[in-house]
Amino acid sequence: MDSMTRYAAIDIGSNAVRLLLAMVSEEAFGLQVKKISWMRMPIRLGEDAFLRGMISDERACKLTKTMGGFAKLIDAYQPVAFKACATSAMRSAQNGRQVCRRIKEQTGIDIEIINGREEARYLFQNRHKIMTSSEKAALFVDVGGGSTEITLFFDGKVQASRSFNLGTIRLLNNRARQQDWDLMKSWLKKITRGHEPVEAIGSGGNINQLFKLAKGRPGTWVSRKKIKKIRDELAAYPLEERMKRFYLKPDRADVIIPGARIYLKAMSWGRCEKIHVPMQGLADGIIRVLHNQRLQTNSLRAQTDAPATESLQIEAVP
Repeated sequence: MDSMTRYAAIDIGSNAVRLLLAMVSEEAFGLQVKKISWMRMPIRLGEDAFLRGMISDERACKLTKTMGGFAKLIDAYQPVAFKACATSAMRSAQNGRQVCRRIKEQTGIDIEIINGREEARYLFQNRHKIMTSSEKAALFVDVGGGSTEITLFFDGKVQASRSFNLGTIRLLNNRARQQDWDLMKSWLKKITRGHEPVEAIGSGGNINQLFKLAKGRPGTWVSRKKIKKIRDELAAYPLEERMKRFYLKPDRADVIIPGARIYLKAMSWGRCEKIHVPMQGLADGIIRVLHNQRLQTNSLRAQTDAPATESLQIEAVP
């Protein structure tokens, strides 16, 4: 296999749709994923899915055009493997599968609608060193537009994992139910009991932005107090002012407050004083899964080819 292998991944989220074109190389110290290109389109499927239960024609059309554009970019990039996954908004929308069929017919892109557990599995591919620690437990929290995936790790093993119907678009549109908050609270208190200390790992566009605003450096952590301070600073300004002062995109400026609220609640109930932010998401995880699958296929191929070459050598001996 050549030293650099190309892959492409599409993440169809409730807030935005993303395309990642990447190269993977096998280095002495492990896998290196190099981002070649990263595109994000703010389509907000969640606003349709969580408010109406359906994806509107207008948004389905926008999504189809975006996928058509992505398909052309992928075609030009020529990756060895590619995968497109859709999360909470597509899961919730009654016409999610129909929209995916239409996209397949018009663009050739096959979209897999994944559940919370599968979503979490992709996210874990971006392993963080505290996930394997035997001194402290790691609470992995991924907040999206429609759902929040939480997993507790200790000593490299998953202790508990669950998906909650709490997401930034749901909160923004007052579609989060009190019972979901209560469920998250009691579950977090229960699973972290007996684990001390617990440190959080945050995943998602909002925590990435909060981490940047907190001036967090790659590979380090920020405190819960600091995240709360930044949330309060952001909340002190109306939307327009917030965008200008903190250099935020319009579709980040409104969801960052509910996003911060979910992370802060999860950290508080999970007794986490620190949060690590690896700045990697679903698309990065998909790339790693594609690469691992390719490695497995290649090693299987090598094994099935091996006996044939051996028997030839045996026959060649006089």
